[in-house]
Amino acid sequence: MDKTPAIDPRAVVDPGAELADGVVVGPYTIIEKGARIGPNTRIGPHVVVRGNTSIGAENRIYQFCSIGEDPQYAGFRDEPTRLEIGDRNVIREFTTINRGTAQDAMATRIGNDNLLMAYTHVA
Repeated sequence: MDKTPAIDPRAVVDPGAELADGVVVGPYTIIEKGARIGPNTRIGPHVVVRGNTSIGAENRIYQFCSIGEDPQYAGFRDEPTRLEIGDRNVIREFTTINRGTAQDAMATRIGNDNLLMAYTHVA
């Protein structure tokens, strides 16, 4: 069985993004340079995954999610913040997960085996 990432031809994946074996990327999804996607993670259509984002193994990300966008903090000054998502999470439609701030040790972290229901916001 071929484990090469399956990227829909309508998706945009920067060559500097790292996709592990078995990753599936849906149509119109954008994955930026510096993003790392773990094995067997499935990303639906119309998802944006920004750089400085690390997603573990066997996650399921549904359509219209924003993953790793700049922090929603007025004092953000382009610090090198990051987002770390563990393994086996389910992230449902229209969820937004922002990178951390200097006040949060520079990272937003989500562990393993979580269900983030539709319209959830994590900052």
